[in-house]
Amino acid sequence: MKNRFILSLSLVSVLFLSACGGKKEAEEEKEKEAPANAVEALQQFANKAKTMHNKEAVDPVDFRKLKELLPEKAEGLNRTEATGEKNGAMGFTISQAEARYSGDGDASAHVEIFDTGGVAGISTMALAAWSMADIDKETATGYEKTTKREGYKGYEKYDNQNKSGELNVLVADRFVVNVNGNNLSVDQLKSILGAIDLDKLSGLK
Repeated sequence: MKNRFILSLSLVSVLFLSACGGKKEAEEEKEKEAPANAVEALQQFANKAKTMHNKEAVDPVDFRKLKELLPEKAEGLNRTEATGEKNGAMGFTISQAEARYSGDGDASAHVEIFDTGGVAGISTMALAAWSMADIDKETATGYEKTTKREGYKGYEKYDNQNKSGELNVLVADRFVVNVNGNNLSVDQLKSILGAIDLDKLSGLK
């Protein structure tokens, strides 16, 4: 996770620097419009990065509160492990809770909940860069797309051939929930995500 965080952060830093020029009014208006091309899409990404960077810093919640939201059972799977920690890297502090689940037929799932807290804007971008993009892609065996889950921005990726996929959601611009599964249908993955009370997560302090 730390390597993914650092690599994503490097990309975000480049995009953020590209957003420093221009008038604020023009940027806000442009964010409301659908991008006409890849250049505009990149600029909108950078504008969003700048906005999130300016968000007020808050302390991450105790990871034990995040662990309480991880269900003991989900879609017929039993929780086999639940852990949590608060750690920092490059000046960023994050609370994290995760659980692993297993069931019949080698079915398994891994659920993570992050509170990006401290410097919410940049650390959120590092963990959920998809939240600032519009994705809709199909492959020979599956798809990936950005979507909405209970009113929150989400990301969905699934491979029909391998019966594996992931669901991600960004809550209150600071909490990131990731659900990864193997030998599970996409509906089962959605059911696992649905077992997490996202509204309660949103209200944690």
